[in-house]
Amino acid sequence: MQDQQPGFLSFVQQQYPKLLQQTLVHIGLTFSSLFIAMAVGITLGIWISRRRRLAGPVLGIAGVFQTIPSIALLGFLIPVLGIGAKPAIAALFLYALLPIIRNTYTGLTGIDPSIMEAARGMGMSQRQIMTRVQLPLAMPVIIAGIRTATVINVGVATLAAYIAAGGLGEFIFGGIALNNTNMILAGAIPAALLALLLDWLISLVQHLRLPALRRVLWIGPLLILVLSSFYVLPSLHGSRLTAGFTPEFMGRQDGYLGLRKVYDLHIGTLVINDNLMYNAVAEKKLDVISGSSTDGRVRAFNLAILSDDKGIFPPYYAAPILREAVIQRYPTLPDVLNMLSGRINDSIMTELNYRVDFLKQTPEAVAEAFLRSCGLYRPAGSGMGGTIVVGSKIFGDGYILANMYKYLIEGYTDLRVVTKTGLGGTIICFNALRAGEIDLYPEYTGTGLLVILHAPGRILDSLGHRPENVYRYVQEAFHTQYGISWLKPIGFNNTYALMMRKDESDALNIRSISDLSAYMKK
Repeated sequence: MQDQQPGFLSFVQQQYPKLLQQTLVHIGLTFSSLFIAMAVGITLGIWISRRRRLAGPVLGIAGVFQTIPSIALLGFLIPVLGIGAKPAIAALFLYALLPIIRNTYTGLTGIDPSIMEAARGMGMSQRQIMTRVQLPLAMPVIIAGIRTATVINVGVATLAAYIAAGGLGEFIFGGIALNNTNMILAGAIPAALLALLLDWLISLVQHLRLPALRRVLWIGPLLILVLSSFYVLPSLHGSRLTAGFTPEFMGRQDGYLGLRKVYDLHIGTLVINDNLMYNAVAEKKLDVISGSSTDGRVRAFNLAILSDDKGIFPPYYAAPILREAVIQRYPTLPDVLNMLSGRINDSIMTELNYRVDFLKQTPEAVAEAFLRSCGLYRPAGSGMGGTIVVGSKIFGDGYILANMYKYLIEGYTDLRVVTKTGLGGTIICFNALRAGEIDLYPEYTGTGLLVILHAPGRILDSLGHRPENVYRYVQEAFHTQYGISWLKPIGFNNTYALMMRKDESDALNIRSISDLSAYMKK
């Protein structure tokens, strides 16, 4: 059975140092982008208030940035700015622009014309009218725009963890990947409270009388600049090497938690999306990553896999798992799926992943080509016998295997297959299977053992990391606890691994995880 999660308050107490660190990072990201957005947005708002024919195009362009999904915008910025703070701050800046530009323009153009005439009649210059009349009168509206931009940025900044920029999103993404409600709440609650607090504080400024508001406006930019520096504070301690780990790896016992316990490994870590970390280590923005041993990018980027000399990672043999209710309904399905058993070893899977990850061939094309090479491919049948939903995680193996199963099922039965690939972390995929949202997906024995079953230490010791023992244990436990069957292993062992660039590994003489731990202690 799964372990009970500790209470939320206990979790916060355990994670307090990291929670404080990531809250400071979150504040720094929010105010760094806000400071730039205020400087640019207010300037543009003043400019278009004087050239009103340009107001439509400028506001339209700023509005377009608001309509781009956050993840997509980060994706566009990564090739230009890389990973980390730069693309995160750039994306937040673009999201904050529209409310600041629009409110500045609205505030300035909404002033009573008679007031402007009186100012000109008193002999004021255009600059004096702007600084002494227009901006003071428009300031409550401008501050309302800043207030809106601040709340938007606090929320969007949670996505910064996707690109190794840190922030409270690290807890949210990790909690989703591990089905850990406490972890999700530890990120979501501070983010929500921070948004409410900042909204309230800025609302107080917005309603100040003009003399007091003038004094605050002198202090405000300096305060925002100080808050922007919070991003730098947590990273001042530095680290000899920097590691990039996925949210799921950070919270697993066969991940960073186990590395610290078994190897006493202490290394500066960044949480990063799985699809970005390989490029990041290849481009020397990270030194160590948590990869998969059969990932094609290991070969493509000339990475060295560090030896797991203390055996923290159990066997990760891949096999299809499916609900037993599906087998009862379609009893020939296991025989079809087992046609892949023993067909794909480590080197073959690495080659298939290489074609997808580096050569950019589609998973569908790679799956079909492999089945043809084995003489297993058949054209799809009628598809009139029912529908099977095949899922996969957001890994190259999963995409390829899901399509192999699709072709096999449609070729050897009269069933139609719908694929739902890229379902995220282990728990998301497994819960989709249990809920009947998908009928089967490829899973790994080590993941089943540690992430889903949470096997205690005495069980791990008794299994001795022997592949056949681990497979037999998860097969029986899944049947008993969940009514889910493990079919025959496919043949390859896609174990977790720590990786470095080969040239750096050679230069530092780091061949194993123990070597890495010793190096970090020097």
